[in-house]
Amino acid sequence: MKSHARELELPAGDARIALAEAAEACAAGWQGDERGGRLALPVVFGLRRGVVVGRIEVVRLGDERTRLEWTLEESHLELEKSSVAVLSIAVVPLVAAVVSPFWPALFPLVPFAAIFGLVAWWLVVSRLRNFGPEEFLAGVDGRESEPGVVR
Repeated sequence: MKSHARELELPAGDARIALAEAAEACAAGWQGDERGGRLALPVVFGLRRGVVVGRIEVVRLGDERTRLEWTLEESHLELEKSSVAVLSIAVVPLVAAVVSPFWPALFPLVPFAAIFGLVAWWLVVSRLRNFGPEEFLAGVDGRESEPGVVR
């Protein structure tokens, strides 16, 4: 089981409120209860996007400290097919550029391969982002990152 934990400098009641507000800011499905709740969080992991569903437990550590513990229950991820297609198409001229020293007839493809590789990088690789449960929990208290912002 995959899990993440985060300690907050908030009382348990304020942590539950901050958790609900962060879930609303991320367009996450939140069903709270007295011990925590269930969170359906939209996520981005590089070329994969989808939703992960997990249980969040709010553990009181003292009067002013709380720990949030997220445990994965389900994940529904899909590949970004358009990005994979662009990268797959870019591989063909790049392979020709790599083998061109051994087959000089392929040498005229090297500039095309370089341009195609840069375009593929610009369209796909430069725009890859990650946002998951760890980033969500970091943004709950609002000190480290803004909930819902993919970095």
